Amino acid sequence: MNMQTPFSAQAGQVSFDRRELGVILSLYGRMVAAGEWRDYGISCLSQSAVFSVFRRTAETPLYRIEKHPALRNRQGMYMVVGMDGQILKRGHDLAQVLRVIERKSLRVVGD
Repeated sequence: MNMQTPFSAQAGQVSFDRRELGVILSLYGRMVAAGEWRDYGISCLSQSAVFSVFRRTAETPLYRIEKHPALRNRQGMYMVVGMDGQILKRGHDLAQVLRVIERKSLRVVGD
């Protein structure tokens, strides 16, 4: 009898590891506390992993944080994609790539 392991279908999926999720969820927590973000979704696909951030649940994502291991030796495997599909930042270091979101969320407070 041929037995298959229950996780054989998931072996080809790309996902975020614990360190990467820690960096992403740290930013997410700060933005939730500031009232900017309210929901998120994680997709683990065969070629990439995507962390989508939403202002409200029923909207399109404000930002998509994507991991593409196939691009590791080229422009970097991490990227932040804006709401309109424009790539805001690419790189090899996740924390450095996520700084583009923090800069966009800073606002000047008038007198």
